[in-house]
Amino acid sequence: MTNLEKISNKSIARGFFVETLADDGVFILTHQNETQDVKVIEREIDSRYIQFHFCVKGNAQFLFNNGNYTINLAEETSLLLYNPQRDLPIHLEVKPHSWLVSVIISIKKFHGLFSQEANYITFLSEDNRDKKYYKDGKISPSMAIALNQLVNYNLNHSIRNIYFKAKAYEVLSLYFNKSEDADIEQCPFLVDESNVIKIRKAKDIVISRLAEPPTLQELANEIGLTLKKLKEGFKQIYGDSVFSFLLDYKMEVARKLLESGTHNVNEVGLKVGYSTSSHFIAAFKKKYGTTPKKYVQSIG
Repeated sequence: MTNLEKISNKSIARGFFVETLADDGVFILTHQNETQDVKVIEREIDSRYIQFHFCVKGNAQFLFNNGNYTINLAEETSLLLYNPQRDLPIHLEVKPHSWLVSVIISIKKFHGLFSQEANYITFLSEDNRDKKYYKDGKISPSMAIALNQLVNYNLNHSIRNIYFKAKAYEVLSLYFNKSEDADIEQCPFLVDESNVIKIRKAKDIVISRLAEPPTLQELANEIGLTLKKLKEGFKQIYGDSVFSFLLDYKMEVARKLLESGTHNVNEVGLKVGYSTSSHFIAAFKKKYGTTPKKYVQSIG
């Protein structure tokens, strides 16, 4: 019995990526499975390329060695794959209602981008550059915005390539922005797991009360940390200040509500904590470069 035959209760169908050449040696693959079926996608990728995979929504699974080894890619997580010793063809099972974005870049191109900063990117060091490298991680709110813009691209076809080029490098820069915290395990603050749990609780609190978030001092009191430790810990774990993180999250929630078509602009603004529509419109335009109304029109 093959691995594909082992899946019961769900039909299997062949899927495909939408491919866009973003730059010389850089291409982007997107896939939206809006069906009730598990979609199987296969694509050859040779050993000259580094693969960055992002699950924007839903769930997918990578199969290797004829299904003998699998790696799960859950919602809002990423997976970096690189093996200079052998080709790593993509063999994916994409679950129903799942969206994927992949940035595939040649190692030659990648070295050119990061030559000055290669000291903090582990797999580009002299000792590791010929070794295989696998890394999973979380998709930050800033990355989620850029990835969603790639999936939902609806601008003029003539500018698709330049838009995708800009977004490919935006995604990579945001991905490696986290690498400044590469020694996060050695940070004295984060050695204490209870502090990490408190910071994660702080994130959950501001998300659950995004319309009326507590002040930083109130938040610090609620999780049982000093204001200084809250600020430092949040920055270390999430790469952003509490309110920058929250603003990104609010704008992402607003964008999804607008896309759903179930609420008008005023209602969306109220839901994410803006007492006046003018303040919401200004914040949305600053974040996305367009007004909520024009955004809705563009996806209509």
